[in-house]
Formats: sequence, C-alpha cells, structure tokens
Amino acid sequence: MMENQLKREIITTADGSTTIHLPELNEQYHSKHGAINEAKHVFIKNGFDYVLGLGVLKKLNILEIGFGTGLNAFITFLEAEKINQKIHYVGVEAYPVAFDEAILMNYSAELSTEEKEPIFELLHQSAWEVPFEISPDFVLTKRKQFFVDIEDKDIFNLIYFDAFGARVQPELWTVEIFQKMYNALQPKGVLVTYSAKGSVRRAMQEVGFQVERLPGPPGKREMLRATKV
Repeated sequence: MMENQLKREIITTADGSTTIHLPELNEQYHSKHGAINEAKHVFIKNGFDYVLGLGVLKKLNILEIGFGTGLNAFITFLEAEKINQKIHYVGVEAYPVAFDEAILMNYSAELSTEEKEPIFELLHQSAWEVPFEISPDFVLTKRKQFFVDIEDKDIFNLIYFDAFGARVQPELWTVEIFQKMYNALQPKGVLVTYSAKGSVRRAMQEVGFQVERLPGPPGKREMLRATKV
C-alpha cells in the first residue's frame, strides 16, 4: 500500500510538537520522543551547524530526503536567518503532505516564532519543480520524486536524510540509494540521519563515506554522520 493511501493521524510528540502518524505502519514522520528536538539535534546541530563550522560558505546547498511536514526546512530557515546565511534548499518528497494537513502542525507556536507562520505556510504553498524565493536569502526547490530517481552530481554541501525508517522502507537505506547521495554531494559534503543501524552504516561505508557514530536525539542512543572523502 502506498504511503498516500494509508490512514494518517496527527499526534503530539514528547516535546509538545506535532507530527503525522501512520498507524498501519506504526511509523511517524518524526520521532515520538520529540519532533522539534530530533530536528534540532540531528539536522541542525550535527548537520547545519557542523558544516558551517568547517568554513564560510557563500551559499549552502542542502538536499532533504523526505520533505514531509516541512519541519526541517522551517527550522533551517529560522537558523539561517539569524546569521544571514544564503541557502538553496532542495526538498525531495514522493508523496507530498497536503497544505490543509501541514497547517495543522504547531511548529511556529512550539518554537515561539508565531510571527514566522506565514513562512511555514509558504514552504507548502510554493510550487513544485521550480525554485521559489521564500526570502532573499532562502530559495526552496521542491521535487516530487522517488529517491531512487535522484541523479544530482556534486551539487550539495549537506544532505538531511530523513526517510521513513528501514523497518518499514528498507529499500530507501541501501547501497544503491547511498551511492546516489554520495554522488549528489560536493567533496567534503556531509550527510546526517537519525538512523544508527549497522546495515545503514555499512551501506554508507561501501560507497565511500567516512562514517561517524554520534550521540542521538532524545529516545535514540546514536545517530550517523557521513562525509564524502
């Protein structure tokens, strides 16, 4: 059964932020231990902040695997705005979340950024397949695409790998997919993910990534960060 045919419920995670739960798969778009906490720890602290800490980038090119509810994109926008960092953000999603479902998420309130709610809405209202200027420093391109069809080469500085877990979609965590991720990154580019499964780490290493185990977000002991060498 395709993801967009499954029953969908909005649930509140442990940090008060909401996510979408698919009861038939017992899977959700974000950690039930805290959607915002997971995003900040995995993708911002160990991805966005880490890459910018390696050196000044005039423009940071980010690829998100699993655009979903737009939470990672929204927090990235907020963090980039604080430091006037230019971002080109590409979000890939095979089954986009509908706007009327996305606006039920409570991220602006939980992040105490209610004045930025129009930005969150714009992330979902913007057209697919074309670059859209969310702000002068933040350009978003959303692509409705299966991950296996990604063919980018040497473009991105950072990948947020936020696909559904290997338990429910093992085909998204294979050598074939991570080869595509490796190809999409520029040299010294970085991929971060919430997963720490041994099979995932080995698949990353097989295609050439240098892989680190890092402390995980709430509810997870470890996560992975991979660097293209």
